[in-house]
Amino acid sequence: MTISREVVETDDATLIERSLNEPEIFAVLFDRHAPLLHRYVIRRLGPTEAEDVVADTFLAAFQRRGDYDRGRPDARPWLYGIASNVIGKRRRTEMSLYRAYIRSGVHPAEIPGTQVEDGINTLAVNRPLARALLRLKRADRDVLLLVAWAELSYHEVADALAIPLGTVASRLNRARTQLRQALEQGEQGE
Repeated sequence: MTISREVVETDDATLIERSLNEPEIFAVLFDRHAPLLHRYVIRRLGPTEAEDVVADTFLAAFQRRGDYDRGRPDARPWLYGIASNVIGKRRRTEMSLYRAYIRSGVHPAEIPGTQVEDGINTLAVNRPLARALLRLKRADRDVLLLVAWAELSYHEVADALAIPLGTVASRLNRARTQLRQALEQGEQGE
């Protein structure tokens, strides 16, 4: 099936609604959001897990598309919320990635020969930051990384994680404070 230009330019909510009767339309949503979601997951879990997490995210989204709030034209927060849940199920992988980075100083996405998406080498992770991320509570880390790496607004993070806006602000504040303290301690220890 050929997707028309009109469909490609349609907002996410309309695409999701149309996909209820025309499931193939959901592919436009995948094409639109999968690349950035993939980059985000690489940063969280490394390249070996990224494709599976993105696939699982879109499968869950497709299965739940009937429940999508069509009053929200942008599905990004919804998709990142699903991805955060999928990542949460792989918490050990994320923790292992941080530990490996701390030991080696090399993020798996930066290993030569690894297929890396454009821009991944701008990853602002260093050993002290990896240690600090490792120590954060999952809920705080999710909020922090959705803001910092997925570039979601506070409102979008609240939608993604189905939490109040004030909770986003407090978790982000707590995570930033803990990171700042850990990085200051790291500088003093050098």
